[in-house]
Amino acid sequence: MNPVSTRARWAIFALAAAAFWLSFFHRVAPAAIAVELQQAFSIGGAMLGALAATYYVIYTVMQVPTGILNDTVGPRRVLAAGCLVAGAGSLLFGAAETVTAAVIGRTLDGLGVSVAFVSMLKLTADWFHERRFATMTGVGAMIGMTGALAAATPLAWISTIVSWRAVFAVAGIVSLLLAVVIWLIVRDRPDGEVAVAARLPAVHDSPRWRAGLMLVARNPATWPCFWFGFGMSGSYMTFVGLWGVPYLMHGYGLSVVEATQHTSLMLICLAVSQGAIGALSDRIGRRRPLILASALAYFACWITWLSGAAAITGASYAISVVMGLSVCGMTLSWACAKELNPPNYSGIAISVVNTSGFLAVGLLQPLVGWLLDRAAAGTAYSGAHYVPGIALLTAFAGISLVGALFIRETHCRNIWADIRGPFQDSRNGT
Repeated sequence: MNPVSTRARWAIFALAAAAFWLSFFHRVAPAAIAVELQQAFSIGGAMLGALAATYYVIYTVMQVPTGILNDTVGPRRVLAAGCLVAGAGSLLFGAAETVTAAVIGRTLDGLGVSVAFVSMLKLTADWFHERRFATMTGVGAMIGMTGALAAATPLAWISTIVSWRAVFAVAGIVSLLLAVVIWLIVRDRPDGEVAVAARLPAVHDSPRWRAGLMLVARNPATWPCFWFGFGMSGSYMTFVGLWGVPYLMHGYGLSVVEATQHTSLMLICLAVSQGAIGALSDRIGRRRPLILASALAYFACWITWLSGAAAITGASYAISVVMGLSVCGMTLSWACAKELNPPNYSGIAISVVNTSGFLAVGLLQPLVGWLLDRAAAGTAYSGAHYVPGIALLTAFAGISLVGALFIRETHCRNIWADIRGPFQDSRNGT
């Protein structure tokens, strides 16, 4: 590997990670400015949940198409186009005077950034060795978490100085500039090198996306990874991305800055643990033990929230730390998805599993808001009104634990050749 290609691979990874940073910023931002959004558009909890969830709905719908596009037209085009759309959406959201315009802007945000994660992993798979995939996935996720962190306490503080609208205008301009740089610099595969996928068990050179999607969907090993992400990522992002801050304010009497300090702790701990768990998994050559430990600790955190034990002095901070550290296991589900399916369909496999969390958040954010409005019955929100929503999120954490129990061990290598058996398709060599 020559120095030029080394510099190129890191530059490409950095640009893809920057797009993923923006995706996390937009994902978490509504939590820090929830009160401002309700005041700006005169909306209640259910409508606020629906406004925030439009991002996740379009993100969910786009995951499988994103995988297909990455495996066909290539991540460079997909990522550049996504940044253009996200920039337009962010500018519209910041300028919105009606809730309808805000929904359209938020939807365009979700549409644009929905391609960032899968594109980053596709580039990682093609530019880095497979034994570094989980490590680089963790590094990319850690960078993304800093975007979420910027959308927590810093955004809450900045919003007391300048309008939240100005923040989204700046984010939109940055996204448009990033689209141009990605188009000029990023390349789909290393020039003059054998692509990583080609060093894995041979498959047809031109991915047939319909056949690939069917193979991934018919593979029983795919679905435990899906349900693991559905429960864990869904409940976590619903809490951190919208309802955690209002819950801590109304249930524990915290200020918005104090409440976002809790979600910031979760995000910091997740960023650190995501950066470490991939490297640890690659080093020990195991995925499953770390996934199981993550799911158990995460479920225990939700039981603690539900029991009310967080009211003990300092307990809410301790729970936030453990929750942030434990949710890192979802990073390994993407690695497992890639390693349990045909190499040429890695983009599709990752996107199918990645759909799970966003599907769950799209359902949970408005549903928790509806439960909250129903419990409050027109009165001011209190901690007791959040109990049904917290119970629902705890149940989803239980789904993640069940999914974790059935995820297959891959020993950090692609094992499709070992498990494909009845899924072998002699017509396309997979």
